[in-house]
Amino acid sequence: MHKRVLTLDEAKRMAAGAESKAMEEGWPVAIAVVDDGGHLLCLHRLDGTQLGSIEGAIQKARCAVLFKRPTKSWEERLAEGRVGYLSLPGLMPVEGGIPVILDNQIVGGIGVSGVRSGEDAAIAQAGLNALLV
Repeated sequence: MHKRVLTLDEAKRMAAGAESKAMEEGWPVAIAVVDDGGHLLCLHRLDGTQLGSIEGAIQKARCAVLFKRPTKSWEERLAEGRVGYLSLPGLMPVEGGIPVILDNQIVGGIGVSGVRSGEDAAIAQAGLNALLV
């Protein structure tokens, strides 16, 4: 089986697509793209972004890779009262992290932080869409 990897060029395309959406909406965010091990490939911090959002974006992207699902799924579980999940190492239970799947393999993740979690997710999805077009 051939292992697919997320290239730096692909990470940059995703970050640019996400940045375009954020700029269009006027949302100051941090955008992080990580590889399949959760290691940072690309980070964009838009002007005016709160500093706490940098690590938030990285952790959302990493969580999406580690648990092979969007971070929204963890936010939903917590809303149901399932707080035991909070003890999982690497968990970031806030919407805005999405795994990147290419050739049926998780090759990385994209995470966005800085505005409301649903808005973060819309920006992350725009980044993913820029890669998949």
